Amino acid sequence: MERPARPKKKRFNATSVVAIIFVIAFGVLCACLAPATQASATLWSLFPPVMAIGLALITKEVYSSLFIGLLAGAMLVAKFRPLKTMDVMVKDGMITSITAQAGIFLFFILLGTMVALINKAGGSAAFGEWAKTHIKTRVGAMLATFLLGVLIFIDDYFNCLTVGAVMRPVTDSHRISRAKLAYLIDATAAPVCMIAPISSWAAAVASYAQKGQGIRLFCRAIPYNYYSLLTLIFIIALSLMRVDYGPMRRYEMNAIQNGDLYTDGERVEEVETVHNSRGKLIDLILPIVVLIGVCVFSLVYVGGIFEGKSFIDAFSETDAATALPWGTLVALVFTIIYLLCRKVITFKDAMKCLPEGFSSMVAPMLILGLATALKNMTSELNAADFVKDVVSGTAGNFQAFLPALIFIIAAFIAFSTGTSWGTFGILIPIVTAIFAPTDPLYVIGISACLAGAVCGDHCSPISDTTIMSSAGAQCNHLNHVKTQLPYAITVAAVSFVSYIVAGFVKNVYVSLGISIVMMLAVLVAIRFIFGDERHPKSIKEG
Repeated sequence: MERPARPKKKRFNATSVVAIIFVIAFGVLCACLAPATQASATLWSLFPPVMAIGLALITKEVYSSLFIGLLAGAMLVAKFRPLKTMDVMVKDGMITSITAQAGIFLFFILLGTMVALINKAGGSAAFGEWAKTHIKTRVGAMLATFLLGVLIFIDDYFNCLTVGAVMRPVTDSHRISRAKLAYLIDATAAPVCMIAPISSWAAAVASYAQKGQGIRLFCRAIPYNYYSLLTLIFIIALSLMRVDYGPMRRYEMNAIQNGDLYTDGERVEEVETVHNSRGKLIDLILPIVVLIGVCVFSLVYVGGIFEGKSFIDAFSETDAATALPWGTLVALVFTIIYLLCRKVITFKDAMKCLPEGFSSMVAPMLILGLATALKNMTSELNAADFVKDVVSGTAGNFQAFLPALIFIIAAFIAFSTGTSWGTFGILIPIVTAIFAPTDPLYVIGISACLAGAVCGDHCSPISDTTIMSSAGAQCNHLNHVKTQLPYAITVAAVSFVSYIVAGFVKNVYVSLGISIVMMLAVLVAIRFIFGDERHPKSIKEG
């Protein structure tokens, strides 16, 4: 009788040995470059996130991996003093993390409650019936998910959870794996926010530029933001070509052939779709429209639009962690009143949705809390100063290659720390110091910084956007990370070459045209190698 578990065990043991060797090698490298007693602003400052990411990808267990990375960071901050280590880990790590993310945690709970309400009122079921009539193919379902993600360009947090809640029943009905849904959400959330002038991301970028020049600089950088633009092209072409590769291929083929949307890992507890005879499509559309409208208003209100500031200035100074819960709370109250007036739900059932919304978001809140605590440790270790010194020391020798170098460095920082905002906060001042504002490489360098930050954030298991994409799709988090990584790396590779081209050509239209042609050529080659979902050449895991 066959025992399929043994080969997996052998593969896991071999991988574990490689992981141990990697961690030891990294530690030795750190020790060679800096004394063990001085971890701040040295290569040691990147050790905790690198270890957490490595362990998460190997063990496929994210909670313990993040905790171990957090513990390692606290030990380095405390210089290996036991009591001080516990103090740093609990106070500066966990408690500070919960305090910093309290607004986002509240946003999670309120949005989860709205989803439960709409589901209980029959809005989700009504949308599913509508989708069966109007969205008839897998390609249509994927493109509809992409389109909704593009339309919700205000904020990536809002994008991830809203798109997931609305499109999950549709993609499930067309046997699209949860891993693919999570990728579609993640690949539109941050990239579209990074090229939308009216978004919380644009506001954040603008805050790092000279006063009055932020939004203008952001707009000038959009055509050179290759990773964001090529990712959107990549999604459309991948959907139309019906091709997948890497681990995602096995997940998609298993979903198509066997109806298994998960393939590996624990099955997320499904929220049963309620078929309420009184429920209509408007019971889903109206709450979502109100939610979007109120959140736009709350973002500019919190930013100070009623204090004499312009719309753009209000966006640039807003606080999404305050504005999004503000807007979602108003939309939630409206939804409850609306559904009660429609008599599709009772007040008692509406109140039962509050704990249901909370319980559905416990896992992503826990991951986000631990990831934020780990980021706090990298900040305590002054990882930003270390990277700044490295970048400053390499500038000036090969100007044309600097945008490509900036892209790689930004991607590495964002991947290691899980934050794109923090990454361009570190690098934009450096880029503006390297290039003169009149130099064509000035805008290209800014774009490379922004694109690299999005790329690293997109790949990182500890990124809040990645975590929320998993939550929105109700997908195992590490399954999402490993299946989207080959796709992100493919776009990153083309983007890297595009920045080399842009560094020499220095023409926005020619450079963008070349980058799009390269991206499409790579996709055609991939389809030739793997075939499509109707005529696959192989369904082995890539």
